Amino acid sequence: MSGNKQQMIASLGTMVQLRSTEVERLQADLASQEATRTRYQNNLARLASLAEGSGPSGALAPVLALNCGAYKQNVLAMADAHKVDLQLHEANMAVSQRKLTDAWTRRELLGKVLEQQQALAARDQERAIRKREDDIATQSWMAGRTA
Repeated sequence: MSGNKQQMIASLGTMVQLRSTEVERLQADLASQEATRTRYQNNLARLASLAEGSGPSGALAPVLALNCGAYKQNVLAMADAHKVDLQLHEANMAVSQRKLTDAWTRRELLGKVLEQQQALAARDQERAIRKREDDIATQSWMAGRTA
């Protein structure tokens, strides 16, 4: 196998490794984003529970009812803000998922090219070995005929 082919295969191997590292990094990033999304969802559930847990404000004394109503409004406003943040976060996750898919595809394509080049190089090497063996056999046969 020529030095140029070996260098090309080594370069392809390096590129495949770099792509694999990129895929792993994007997978870790997406996992972190999934954990954040879970925290948002848990917070929203807690906020809903807090709003419901404060009870009906109409049955309380006017001052307490006003206080309870303001509390519920604040909790619901915070929940709405969390919902918006969650939607933005999920949109970012979709972008990250597309990046991961693209990176994985690039890595797989480069891996296929690497495998093809390695197979070609192995075939070339096998041909060279067979040619050498055939040459040796021919020389031995010719030497046996002239003796």
